[in-house]
Amino acid sequence: MSSEKQKVIIVGPAFPLRGGIANFNEALCRAFGKAGIDAKIISFSLQYPGFLFPGKTQYDTGKGPQDISIDTRINSVNLFNWIAVAGQIKREKPDLVIFRYWLPFMGPCLGTIAKLVRKGTAIKTIAITDNVIPHEKRFGDRPFTNYFIKQMDGFIAMSQSVLNDLSEFTSSDKKAFLPHPIYDIFGEKIGKPQALQHLGLSENDKHILFFGFIRKYKGLDLLLEAMADERIKALGIKLVIAGEYYEDAAPYNELIRKHGLESSVILKTEYIPSEEVRYYFCAADLVAQPYRTATQSGVTQIAYHFEKPMLVTSVGGLPEIVPHNKVGYVTAIEPKAIADAVVDFYSNNKEDEFVRNTVVEKQRFLWSTFVEGVMKLYKNLLNDKTHP
Repeated sequence: MSSEKQKVIIVGPAFPLRGGIANFNEALCRAFGKAGIDAKIISFSLQYPGFLFPGKTQYDTGKGPQDISIDTRINSVNLFNWIAVAGQIKREKPDLVIFRYWLPFMGPCLGTIAKLVRKGTAIKTIAITDNVIPHEKRFGDRPFTNYFIKQMDGFIAMSQSVLNDLSEFTSSDKKAFLPHPIYDIFGEKIGKPQALQHLGLSENDKHILFFGFIRKYKGLDLLLEAMADERIKALGIKLVIAGEYYEDAAPYNELIRKHGLESSVILKTEYIPSEEVRYYFCAADLVAQPYRTATQSGVTQIAYHFEKPMLVTSVGGLPEIVPHNKVGYVTAIEPKAIADAVVDFYSNNKEDEFVRNTVVEKQRFLWSTFVEGVMKLYKNLLNDKTHP
């Protein structure tokens, strides 16, 4: 590696685009800067055509980050734009370009930019692969992912399951497992009474939080079925659902009516602005992720930041992140197992013990550790004489 200051470009969503991947990219860019590496983000001017986006809006409101460079430029469906973006990246002469890959739809766009960037240069490309096999399958998934992966020199997965999935597409050994770092961008932890008051919730109630956009694979229906358990009803537990529906709300509302949960479920089913996130987590006793499928989850890392116990199902990388009976529970993907864990949590007063353990456990997930892992893989690529 050169003795000059290294330069990294992250290609992926950032403000004013909203969501966990945009938040991650901004935090990663900031972490590179803290490590003395020159970093910027090239984001999307058009991320999804409207018909592909299930929510109300792709855009965040409020003030964007002022301490990092975000260049809003990529049009995901315009070949001429991809050529122009690749040309700009080549002119900036980065040492490394990091591509975020989370959806096969992005394969042609990101793959073409990477292919053009690599042509005739020594620039290395690394993919951070959130998913290579998507939760919800569509036509073209495999060829689009294949095309993208062929343009990458190295790969980072944030769960062992995604690392395993990568082997279906590439035999490369230039792969690294780096756990998803903690989201520390939503402000500092505050006391539970203050958070409850801010949200208009009672200090006399117990609260479980389901956070994030709502889709079938996230298993909210399983959690609602668990809430119908007579033991949970007897404990007087409230479920706070905080996040926007990315599908029809009717089946969930029907479950609430069917089980008489109207007084036990608090619906905040709209996009939660960044400045409000901490109140929901700090108000909760337990954060629940009853997912049917998962790779890794930003929600667990927000929970770690706010030192909150978690309940996750035994899918994907979630058991790697949430040690069972230490910072929370890993359950089977079915309502009774979820209900059993909730009952154990409250009946045996596990909250204080789990909170203490999150304080220790979250040290595994530092941004500085993630950056070190990326640069170690980059150095490995430079030393590899078999791939020019």
